[in-house]
Amino acid sequence: MKIKSSILTGVAWIALVLSSSLPLAQELKPIELPKPQLDGGRALMQVLKERHTTREFSTEKLPAQVLSNLLWAAFGINRPEIGGRTAPSAMNWQEIDLYVATADGLFLYDAKANLLKPIVKEDVRALTGSQSFVKEAPVNLIYVSDLARTNRASSEDRDLYTGADAGFISQNVYLFCASEGLATVVRGSVDRPTLAKVMKLRPEQRIVLAQSVGKPKQ
Repeated sequence: MKIKSSILTGVAWIALVLSSSLPLAQELKPIELPKPQLDGGRALMQVLKERHTTREFSTEKLPAQVLSNLLWAAFGINRPEIGGRTAPSAMNWQEIDLYVATADGLFLYDAKANLLKPIVKEDVRALTGSQSFVKEAPVNLIYVSDLARTNRASSEDRDLYTGADAGFISQNVYLFCASEGLATVVRGSVDRPTLAKVMKLRPEQRIVLAQSVGKPKQ
């Protein structure tokens, strides 16, 4: 009986060690993005001519370099000496955060460090919109306003400015996609309470828009 008890105790101990180490083994790690390529691209007037919405996406994963270029174009830092961004923001609040949902998990874009900070190790793409294609697009951007950065503006002004600021970023994404031959669509149809809970947002953080990006479906 003592031998059997010792065996059971040993098994329980091993199981405890494995279960405690499992989350560490599965931990989502930060992703360092390649330095964005700031040369190349197509002529602006041609890009404007070809800008359009697409709702059919290839499931092919976007290369890391393309993702880095995309995020920099969206809301990266283009004037490091003052922290200026590629899209304007009211009062220079820079209150819009870009969350990136991929098959690998949910990340927060850190423009200053040029990396993706891990948020959730779960494929949440299907929760980023009500349309069926959102779970197929390799990247779904989620624009989240942090009202804590809006300097006690009135609720009316906050809604106006944060909506406009998210729109500026979205248009940058559209133009980048037109230049690179990618497909994209900006979306407002989102179950915000459910998604906010999964994203672990604070009460003062609000989901404004989502935007799917990927290669066109052939």
